[in-house]
Amino acid sequence: MNMPHLLMIEDDTRLAAMVGEYLQQSGYSFEQAAEGVEGVRRLQDRLPDLVILDLMLPDIDGLEVCRRLRALPGAASRVPVIMLTAKGDPMDRVIGLEMGADDYLPKPFEPRELLARIRAVLRRRAEPGPGPDVAPRPALRFGSLEIDRDARTVTVAGQPCEITSYQFDLLVVLAERAGRVLTRDQIMEAVRGRELEAFDRSIDVHIGRIRQAIEADPKNPRRILTVRGVGYVFAKQQD
Repeated sequence: MNMPHLLMIEDDTRLAAMVGEYLQQSGYSFEQAAEGVEGVRRLQDRLPDLVILDLMLPDIDGLEVCRRLRALPGAASRVPVIMLTAKGDPMDRVIGLEMGADDYLPKPFEPRELLARIRAVLRRRAEPGPGPDVAPRPALRFGSLEIDRDARTVTVAGQPCEITSYQFDLLVVLAERAGRVLTRDQIMEAVRGRELEAFDRSIDVHIGRIRQAIEADPKNPRRILTVRGVGYVFAKQQD
């Protein structure tokens, strides 16, 4: 079985060496790029299973790297990204998620926590469909919106919608509970398996990204509705 391959785009060589050694001991293949442009090139040369991306880089910043990755054709645009952000700066996290990162981790961090985040992101991405002896799950359909949980695809009027693996799981959590108001904590717990961090706006950012993909008018959503002071509800009746 091939080891999952990780690409870390980080200019701190000492940190990258420590992280790389830890991840290799944990069963992963690892390489580092010290600059953003180099990281994009390496990803195109050898497609990794996941990218660990520092926000602060010497040439172009991590947000620009993330934007370029998401603009690449085919599978390269869907490679999961965990962004390393400055501790205590929630706006960095928000912007990173808006640019298409799947998760974030504030610096400084424990390698064990990074490993846990990597495993969670890869597990979500690799969740298999039903085996040959298991009946496929029916797609979730709400008007012109179709969510195929086995193929992990989302379409509106037959047109594919581009969302990250994490956002797909979030959408499924809401759709499977259509008509039920969910708090942000309930959503985070269902998707990520941990409670919402203080001042964590990531759920709101991901909801915004999903709305951009599935709503006819994201500023006036009809599918995912905000319940002020509580959370969100996925509409049962949709066009």
